Amino acid sequence: MGEPGETRERLVAEMADDMESLAGVTPQTMADEITAHAKAFSIGNAAAGLTTLPLLVITSDDGLAPEIVPLVKAIEARGGKNVKTAHFATDHSYSDHRIALESEVLQWLAGLK
Repeated sequence: MGEPGETRERLVAEMADDMESLAGVTPQTMADEITAHAKAFSIGNAAAGLTTLPLLVITSDDGLAPEIVPLVKAIEARGGKNVKTAHFATDHSYSDHRIALESEVLQWLAGLK
């Protein structure tokens, strides 16, 4: 989302799909705000603050993993050593992998000290 070179039309279409509960905005205003603040809104900005935390990063085949992988790499590059990742070949709701998702989370929680 808000990737360099992404067309405004494509971004507007993405925003139209993501505004279920938002009021007072349009897909166009959301797209314009994301474009104007792309650097500030980058998820990579969070890496420094996450390096000391235990993290469980779970992704699916919903198209968001490409945004998360660089964040995990940035955390690890800054010395974050307590990052566990898991990927499930399923949709965003984990419809057919909910028990596996639950097991992954419970195993991770059990390992926290």
